Amino acid sequence: MSETLHINWTRCDGRGLCTELLPAVLGRDDWGYPVIRHPGNGDGTNAAIGPDDARAARDAVKLCPKLALSLQAWAEIQ
Repeated sequence: MSETLHINWTRCDGRGLCTELLPAVLGRDDWGYPVIRHPGNGDGTNAAIGPDDARAARDAVKLCPKLALSLQAWAEIQ
């Protein structure tokens, strides 16, 4: 099972806490908003979270002051 971090752009105001907790996953644009470093399928809203970043992603979701982040679990079918 893998997780995907979803950014709700209507709630985000670019405070940057998520980028500090997930530097390998998220960078910042010129205005401080998170930018997904390796977007899948050209999607700038969802970032794949690997096992090494899962705990930090959960912390980012909990600590986001604007509640702009959520995690979605995806079952990988092999």
